[in-house]
Amino acid sequence: MKQTFSPKTGNLNLITDVGGLLVGQSEDPIAETGVTVLTCPSLWTAAVDIRGGGPGGRETTVLDPENLVGGVHAIVLTGGSVFGLAAADAVTVALSQEGKGLNINSCHNPVPIIPTAVLYDLANGGKKDWGNTPPYYQLGKTALQKADISFDLGRAGAGYGALAGHVRGGIGSASLDLGDGIIVGALVAANPVGSPYMDDNRHFWAWPFEIGQEFGGKKPDIRQVSYNDPFPDIERLSENFRLKGGANTMLAVVATTAELDRNQTKRLAIMAQDGFARAVRPVHTPFDGDTLFALSSGAVSIAEGKIANLELARIGSAAADCVTRAIARAVYYANK
Repeated sequence: MKQTFSPKTGNLNLITDVGGLLVGQSEDPIAETGVTVLTCPSLWTAAVDIRGGGPGGRETTVLDPENLVGGVHAIVLTGGSVFGLAAADAVTVALSQEGKGLNINSCHNPVPIIPTAVLYDLANGGKKDWGNTPPYYQLGKTALQKADISFDLGRAGAGYGALAGHVRGGIGSASLDLGDGIIVGALVAANPVGSPYMDDNRHFWAWPFEIGQEFGGKKPDIRQVSYNDPFPDIERLSENFRLKGGANTMLAVVATTAELDRNQTKRLAIMAQDGFARAVRPVHTPFDGDTLFALSSGAVSIAEGKIANLELARIGSAAADCVTRAIARAVYYANK
């Protein structure tokens, strides 16, 4: 008889179930925007996969397998489009002052590697008339200071001013315990042009992947499901300027305790992007800047050869499931 798999979350059902990761967040309620910072205790192997038509960020190409470093000390996700990149400046300076980074030359400050991705929330409400002083440097500094294993979901951090289709987006996170010390987790800042809801606007596309009632426990009658509208309410999206290149975006980070090399971590990022497509419809449009980072802590060795590839496939599939659930959790908590 085939054994039934029963999915199990990590202790917190957050990306920080991957030991060593910390997450800090800060918000500006007047500007309706925010920043999320993930920190690693050392240089963790990392990769990035970018599929949206309007991405924004910095230090993403440093993670390409043909380039030198291939690891990160922190990752910054931020609202504010290009203005939000200042958050990474604050995190870079602070970590360098703490002695964290690459010691390229002992006569100079260490150089932290901090890839950053931005989402567009400039038209989503709030007062963005900040003149010469956008709030993102201070938001980045504050988010780093708040880094911990626990953090808020929903309207928080980089997801504070996010929209998901026509409802509030936000920050979501989820994890899976695969046994033998292998933990997989995801964090998502959900701000897609597409909708996380089925055509009834009540049930999440992600519902088959829910564990317990982590995003409400509502299961649709699949006999009543309609798939006739591949793109929701174009006129309304046009009216609020969301059908503009880069005017939306989902940002994500997945992490695992498994020891992966750079190419394996890149494959993890590629597989994890499928979680976007399971949770939102449509996805990876010309109007989104979808960006996903993958991290390996290297805490748990996996087998070599063909068995390693099988294990990587299992971890990548779990990461995609975590991304799916994290998106639904982001929207669920933002709209409670």
